[in-house]
Amino acid sequence: MNLRDKESLSRRRGRAYHIDSLPSFPLKMANRVSITLLFSLFVSSLLAASAGNFYRDVDITWGDGRGKILRRGNTLSLSLDKTSGAGFQSKRAYLFGRFDVQMKLVPGNSAGTVTTFYLTSQGNKHDEIDFEFLGNQSGNPYTLHTNVYTQGQGNREQEFRLWFDPTFKFHTYSVIWNPQRIIILVDNIPIRVFSNLEAIGVPYPKNQPMKIQASLWDAEDWATQGGKVKTDWSMAPFTAYYRNFSALTTDSSGFKGWLTQDLDVQGRKLLRWVQKNYMLYNYCADRRRRFSHRECTPSRFL
Repeated sequence: MNLRDKESLSRRRGRAYHIDSLPSFPLKMANRVSITLLFSLFVSSLLAASAGNFYRDVDITWGDGRGKILRRGNTLSLSLDKTSGAGFQSKRAYLFGRFDVQMKLVPGNSAGTVTTFYLTSQGNKHDEIDFEFLGNQSGNPYTLHTNVYTQGQGNREQEFRLWFDPTFKFHTYSVIWNPQRIIILVDNIPIRVFSNLEAIGVPYPKNQPMKIQASLWDAEDWATQGGKVKTDWSMAPFTAYYRNFSALTTDSSGFKGWLTQDLDVQGRKLLRWVQKNYMLYNYCADRRRRFSHRECTPSRFL
């Protein structure tokens, strides 16, 4: 997304809510997690046990020492100060897969900062699947910004508040990308689905291998309340942590259930619950934009 798009989107966001005002995850819902999601939890436990090694799997691509691999390759930190942020990318490019990473975001006053984890190809017609965490003032929750680009066309933003403090401990953020759909999950709870609708003329990312990229950078001109709240550099350096990165792909041995993974009835209930209670913005509900996207048709979930 370019700066003009981000500034326009920031003006459409609602006011910030204190995390205490957000609805809690319902006990009945938690107790009725579907077989599919329980299986997903089981898979994640396997991923944690066989997580990759940052020394082997990624390159720190920028930051002049502000990106550091720790704990024998299990953990990676990115830091931001007034001079620069930092970023890394996977050594390999992937065509379809399940990608998981645990992240602990910048604590305290993180206004103006953006922490990312995403897949992307290269070029003007690139494909991309985004997690972007937009910082906020102390006591206010992060905004999770998601987007999907197909053949260079983005503007498919959905934004959420999280139902927990993402700075207190590590949480798992996942992308399942198969030929039928993209499923974006937080702690194995689906928050977004982007389906392959090529049959009605919607491009779908299926031909371009993508690399994992991640970064921590300053976007005080738009990231927090439309740029009204600037980065407090007296709090620098800001640091975010990544650990237990895992990529299951078509050439991985063992589990390949992600290749056909979909949501069952209870998974769709969880998705709708998240979107009802935590969604801040949905491009398909924006009257000024939805008609430019063929996928924005009435549906039980998006």
